Amino acid sequence: MSAHLLLVDDEPGVREAVKEYLQESNFTVEVASNASDAWQLLQRKTPDLVISDIMMPQVDGYEFLKQLRDDPRFKALPVIFLTARGMTSDRIQGYQAGVDAYLPKPFDPEELIAIIENLLERRAATSKTNEGSTDLEDIKVEIAVIKDMLSGRSGFVQTPAPIRIDFTPREQSVLDLVAQGLMNKEIARRLETSVRNVEKYVSRLFSKTGTNSRTELVRYALEHGLTN
Repeated sequence: MSAHLLLVDDEPGVREAVKEYLQESNFTVEVASNASDAWQLLQRKTPDLVISDIMMPQVDGYEFLKQLRDDPRFKALPVIFLTARGMTSDRIQGYQAGVDAYLPKPFDPEELIAIIENLLERRAATSKTNEGSTDLEDIKVEIAVIKDMLSGRSGFVQTPAPIRIDFTPREQSVLDLVAQGLMNKEIARRLETSVRNVEKYVSRLFSKTGTNSRTELVRYALEHGLTN
């Protein structure tokens, strides 16, 4: 699916020319002739990126950007200023206001495409990292809850059910660190090995214990006295 862009410019010629070039570059483009119309479009659908002129009637680009950054929905939305105001002081003002990129007119369309692709890639990478961080925190919380339950702090009385599973020394080390809530990258650093090797050990632990996730593995290990 192509990225959805919002282009805001009060000059019809520039607006249509940039729109056409962006569409030829496989982007989906909505246009607005002023900040007020752009704001209305934003209420209906959030684009992946906004390209805005600065010199516009009523609400200029700086005010429009401030409006975006003051709204939690659009605080992280990538914004490019595409403008005839190319003085250093103008660029500084734009960056201080929170713009992601500043491209003075006249500009090379290929440079605009490169900036757009770079910002979209960075946003996608950031979103992925944040999702991973959320998953990591969820896992750590679940592990903490399991430990509380098994230690009796949540009113759960532990019934020891020790069993014997033949782990290699390295598998045991990885299991102990997983039970502490460490993720693969942290375990690799602690054991001075690669993340790929840690993934292999964790996979073996799943197989030997008949579990399918880290929280299941930790619960199983704690319930059966498999951790040191």
